Amino acid sequence: MYLIFTDLDGTLLDHETYSWEPARPALERLAARRIPLILCTSKTRAEVEVYRAALGIRDPFIVENGAAVFIPRGYFPFSAPQAVARDGYEVIEFGAPYADLVVVLERAANHSGVRVRGFHEMSAEEVSERSGLRLEEARRAKQRAYDEPFVILDAGGAPRLLAEIERLGRRWTRGSRFYHLTGDNDKAGAVRCLRDLFERASGPVTTVGLGDGLNDAQFLAAVDVAILIPSPHVEALRARVPHGRLAPAPGPEGWNAALLQMIPD
Repeated sequence: MYLIFTDLDGTLLDHETYSWEPARPALERLAARRIPLILCTSKTRAEVEVYRAALGIRDPFIVENGAAVFIPRGYFPFSAPQAVARDGYEVIEFGAPYADLVVVLERAANHSGVRVRGFHEMSAEEVSERSGLRLEEARRAKQRAYDEPFVILDAGGAPRLLAEIERLGRRWTRGSRFYHLTGDNDKAGAVRCLRDLFERASGPVTTVGLGDGLNDAQFLAAVDVAILIPSPHVEALRARVPHGRLAPAPGPEGWNAALLQMIPD
């Protein structure tokens, strides 16, 4: 049984347009084969729910860089360990509260002397401008629970700031547009959690991961088959995931081609 974990931005979604249309043939094949498709992203629950509805996906999903796993209630024939019931989901939380992360970012900026701008300071209009999201999408992106995206305003200040974040006991990662400050969580831990639940329910699985950014490296290293989507970060990603297969094109075109080649009709 295959189990597909995929990043969204720059992977299933086009980096500029956020379209998944070129991936439709592979999406249809996965649906026909009833292969679970698990969105594994830095996006919020509010954002992911829109994409799940549009794509007709009913499988679990991972939000905010592995901070939480959302499992539709009744999806497995057992209750997920350590899950809390919330709005029709069983939710397994790994991340730190958002308010705590905002405080850490402010302290790290003050202690390092490096100017930053976090999502908590940005209006929806500014998020839209920086990300290319439509305004309503930007509002959903600001509904964060566990992960603070930010930009570094001082050229050359990144090493000092990131070292200070680590000194304060938090993690950071870098996506395609923003740095992210997180708690003690990453995508890999959430992927392993879901893999174990699927194996408990259905027996052995073959895990497949698709991603394009450095914040995907850990989870791609943790799956059985890693597919690297071409991006400006691909060489650094290949160094971290040497067993990864390179998709033939960026974004949803490469996503589609790689999965159609892997999953027989």
